[in-house]
Amino acid sequence: MSTPRRIVVVGAGLAGVSTCDALRAGGFDGDLLLLSAEDGLPYDRPPLSKDVLLGKARYEDLLLRPAAWYADNAVELRTGAVVTALRPAESAVELADGLRISADRVVLATGGTPRALPVEGGDDRAVHTLRTWDDALRLGERLLPGARVAVIGAGLIGAETAAAAAALGCRVTLIDPVPVPLAAAVGTDIARALHHRHAEAGIRLVTGGVERIERRTTADEVLVHTTGSDAPLAADTVVVGIGIRPSTALAEAAGLHTGNGVVVDDRQRTSHPRVLAVGDLARRDGHSLRHEHWDAAQRDGQVAAAGLLGAAPPAGQATWFWSDRHGSRLEAVGTMADAERTVLRGAPDRGPFTAFGLRGEHLVAAAAIDRGRDIRTARRIIDRAAPVDAARLADETADLRALLRV
Repeated sequence: MSTPRRIVVVGAGLAGVSTCDALRAGGFDGDLLLLSAEDGLPYDRPPLSKDVLLGKARYEDLLLRPAAWYADNAVELRTGAVVTALRPAESAVELADGLRISADRVVLATGGTPRALPVEGGDDRAVHTLRTWDDALRLGERLLPGARVAVIGAGLIGAETAAAAAALGCRVTLIDPVPVPLAAAVGTDIARALHHRHAEAGIRLVTGGVERIERRTTADEVLVHTTGSDAPLAADTVVVGIGIRPSTALAEAAGLHTGNGVVVDDRQRTSHPRVLAVGDLARRDGHSLRHEHWDAAQRDGQVAAAGLLGAAPPAGQATWFWSDRHGSRLEAVGTMADAERTVLRGAPDRGPFTAFGLRGEHLVAAAAIDRGRDIRTARRIIDRAAPVDAARLADETADLRALLRV
């Protein structure tokens, strides 16, 4: 297909904005429209569960690009623009107000929506999710000193929200059916150390599932019934952080290939030649998982832009993500579930340490608490597929960067 002259990006999160940025940086000089269902300038989501809840960040601090960037780069940003239909055969998208916008190519960057708690009482007014700026404002008003907060789900969002609530003086209970959450992603050693820090911060940990949420008639509170506690937990506020559901409705209605997201190839192309998908929404064909991380969303946009311009995609890199909680930073590359064995650099009971995941003599993953330099080096080693000496990984006196020169 020839180079498109008019591209419409549906969704103005990081993946969508990164696509626009990479298109202009790559020399695209056609019409470029960015459609956002939300009002206001596009913003970054990771700070919502951290600095926003803690009152350390304003909306202006979260902007992905300053207001002038859109005009300077000839990106037509339309806010409050809800797309209701994708019509690739007609080279168009349709908005809620009935307006049709022509498009030679469409890039879907609609992300996902928080998974609802599928139990009785899961829709009570005390139950909150955290995905948007407005969600963070509503939840922040509830996180007052002494408030009883039950957080369901100890993944990244749940753990960060629990840590923020505890720092604000709330009485927090963190509920998850898995005894050591995140172990598959970061390994048991890192995951156990992270989870233990919740208890050190005064957060009550409950291992179990939620059976139902019951509203008390005599008080403005709810009771959270779990399989991990004999008595129900009284709470003023409940936060549900059990993952997101990819927003595939537009793709499904258009007949695109979907299944745990919109299925794409190595250029982010969907089953229709005029449509691409990026970010949390997209799942690479042949892979069972989607990567719901900041770095992956940015790279998807760059890969999609390269494909649209007929250019070579950027070199692949190991997936990377981070999480901040209790004054420490977790960073990880790769997936520990891919490793056959683990090598530790440092000790879990003595502050910062790193866990390396090896398959044979190759590094396939690494995770660290407060050791970002280790992770940056580990990513380069993984990307080069260079064999490594496990003993040198474990030796804290050895310079990891020297492994790159072997």
